[in-house]
Amino acid sequence: MDIPSQIKLLTRGTTEVINLPSLEKKLFYSQSSGLPLRIKAGFDPTAPDMHLGHTVLLRKLRQFQDLGHEILFLIGDFTAQIGDPTGKDKLRPRLEKAEIEANTKTYREQVFKILDPNKTKVLFNSSWLGALSSAEILRLSRNVTVAQMLARADFKQRMEEGKEISILEFFYPLLQGYDSVHLKADVELGGSDQKFNLLMGRQLQEAHGCEPQVVMMTPLLEGLDGVAKMSKSLGNAIGINDAPSEMFGKVMSICDELMYRYYETLTDCDLPEIKAMHPKAAKENLAALLVRQFHKADAADKARAEFQKVFSQGDVPQDIETVFLAGEKNLADMLVTRKIVASKNEFRRLLLQGALTLDGHRLESEDGVLRPGVLRVGKKRFLRLV
Repeated sequence: MDIPSQIKLLTRGTTEVINLPSLEKKLFYSQSSGLPLRIKAGFDPTAPDMHLGHTVLLRKLRQFQDLGHEILFLIGDFTAQIGDPTGKDKLRPRLEKAEIEANTKTYREQVFKILDPNKTKVLFNSSWLGALSSAEILRLSRNVTVAQMLARADFKQRMEEGKEISILEFFYPLLQGYDSVHLKADVELGGSDQKFNLLMGRQLQEAHGCEPQVVMMTPLLEGLDGVAKMSKSLGNAIGINDAPSEMFGKVMSICDELMYRYYETLTDCDLPEIKAMHPKAAKENLAALLVRQFHKADAADKARAEFQKVFSQGDVPQDIETVFLAGEKNLADMLVTRKIVASKNEFRRLLLQGALTLDGHRLESEDGVLRPGVLRVGKKRFLRLV
């Protein structure tokens, strides 16, 4: 692939590249010398599960990998003890070592659904950061000013609101930046909210006499609601370990505008061709593509058939209300809380009458556990649970 084609591929769906001429120069040198670039991306093992929002960056790493470059998948087990202050209004609680190790194990299992394990270097920054002496850390801190730290948006906002900032939090971007120095990274990838931390890598590389890395930022993917950043805690996420039918149904619940954004960031499809399709067909195609990425080849076909079957039986309307399950565990409680039924007595009456079905199957237990699917309440009320 020629360099312009590589640039087009690698920059698709990114929010910002710093700096593009340098990336072009590095790619040309790599192609002419046969030496792969060192592509770094760091992940804090703060949660055990990954969702499609995480895969935006992982797919970009895979593109570099397919072009022959070296992927440095960095697990921030040392920096996780501080916690990334990005977007936070207070110091994060310290993670215990056992929790970090457990999350790290599941991370490694999940990322290789996208990355080639035989071409990926999994690294832990505790192996070098933990070896730094106090004198070395003090020398490192000379490269950054307090004014620089306080200029970052989240710290500035906390200062204006009178909220405390721990000196410990100042060290997070400093140590993340030093990771790039130690690894001699040519390119670092990160979310658009990571700009301050990513630029710190460039700054520290220059301070150590190295050529600064190119910074590539990927967007923060909106969740099912189309508004907030995808997050398990907000109940608007599509997990890469979700069951095929659950993943398919969740994708079918998104709005058309968000569908095209998912196409751009999560697939290699030609966007003009996709936009020429009927939105419903395009959405089913997207759902199948995403299921196929994370499950067996025939899982997408089965999920599509199951979805179509559910919506074709019982005259289920296509345009139905979507309910995001955000922590609820009991169906009766969820329906009463959201005022879908007036009371638990009404719920029990509907249950006895066989007027509550999930994906066409009659519900018989008052304590039924919630799961994604199409819920029918009475004769005319339909809800898509996601």
